[in-house]
Amino acid sequence: MARETGLHLDTVRRWRGRFARGGLPALADCRRSGRPARFTPVQVVEAKALACQLPAETGAPLSRWSCPELAAELTARGITGPVSASTVRRWLRQDTIKPWQHQSWIFIRDPDFRAKAQRVLDLYARTFEDVPLGADEYVVSADEKTSIQARCRCHPTLALGAARAVRVNHTYGRGGALAYLAAYDVHHAKVFGHTEARTGIDPFMVLVTQVMTQEPYASAKRVFWIVDNGSSHRGKKAAARPAAAFPTAVLVHTPVHASWLNQVEIYFSVVQRKVVSPNDFTSLTQVRDRLRGFEDRYNATAQPFQWRFTTSDLDDLLARLNRHTADHQEESSPAQAA
Repeated sequence: MARETGLHLDTVRRWRGRFARGGLPALADCRRSGRPARFTPVQVVEAKALACQLPAETGAPLSRWSCPELAAELTARGITGPVSASTVRRWLRQDTIKPWQHQSWIFIRDPDFRAKAQRVLDLYARTFEDVPLGADEYVVSADEKTSIQARCRCHPTLALGAARAVRVNHTYGRGGALAYLAAYDVHHAKVFGHTEARTGIDPFMVLVTQVMTQEPYASAKRVFWIVDNGSSHRGKKAAARPAAAFPTAVLVHTPVHASWLNQVEIYFSVVQRKVVSPNDFTSLTQVRDRLRGFEDRYNATAQPFQWRFTTSDLDDLLARLNRHTADHQEESSPAQAA
């Protein structure tokens, strides 16, 4: 019996003895020490169901639930008796339910989303219109990081110490803001950047000129510029402007609201973490010098990003969004009919 059940021999012997002495009633749980459970499984499930509802749908004037709010609501509705917030938190933790958190998303609005996204992804894979790129063809990802402020803290920043994090004073004086324009060579991990007082057509063209007048881009067969739909480089006129100045420059737009396809955004996230935060600069000159110094430091050791999102992943994403949209329409149609 122990071999069949995978239990220890002593365990089997104990239960067999209980059955021999008292039959089936002897197999019931014995009295145990400690306080019995105060809440039934049904009450726990109802608490989790309430947490999964939007507060506005239940009539509560809240944007999201917290554990104390849920505990008070459960008691007010008579679902449970008095219950502590820690108990509610323990229930929710069992199914990783976190009603106090939220994420945002945006539906695809670009009718040519797939075609535009595939063109960008193909360039990352070194193909364009189903033709492999040559050794003298380059892919550059470009964009602007706007409003980098110079916040001069009213008290000096304190370095970390034993069991103490870096301390940055909350109050600061404003020293202005600037924009950081950068172009990132996707396959060679090379960054070109400069700062401007503001973004616009002319600052973007300065960036294009900065790259296209350097080798190997100056003598390249084609240089593909991947950009989003910002005002500095949006539309057909924006695409024609770099090509007029540099015939080998080809502007390629990401779909609308799809800047996440632009690899330079990954570089900007690195800049945000390692250069800008925490923001403690005495002047805009110090901001410029720090950005320029980090750019040189980054280029000395940079490796291309390991971009793994392919056209197959794109098709899976679009299929999931189509299913989500269809399900949403089916759920809303009865209400609309009523």
